[in-house]
Amino acid sequence: MSDIVHFCRSRNGGRRCTRPLDHAGLHRHRTIMWTDAGADPARCRGSGEPGSPAATLADGFPDGRALCPVCLRFLPLDDGRLPAHDTSDTAETDAETRRRREWFNAYGW
Repeated sequence: MSDIVHFCRSRNGGRRCTRPLDHAGLHRHRTIMWTDAGADPARCRGSGEPGSPAATLADGFPDGRALCPVCLRFLPLDDGRLPAHDTSDTAETDAETRRRREWFNAYGW
């Protein structure tokens, strides 16, 4: 059984939906609610911004990737810039999620 909880990927004004993945009904973040039509585009606003490799854990994670300050994903750099990317990665593994959690526990937000 996985200890990772996957939340809905929808965003509105940068706020992440706090409901479980594949929930029914409106998206919600605290008292703010929205429909799919009112959601932010999937493309992250951090795409194309300058970046630099993030600090590493003892085992080398995140392997030279940069942290996007908008969506908090680790991404490989493209000529010193964050590549075009969505705010979430549907293929992200539980292992990557755990490692990112460890990184944030070590280095903070």
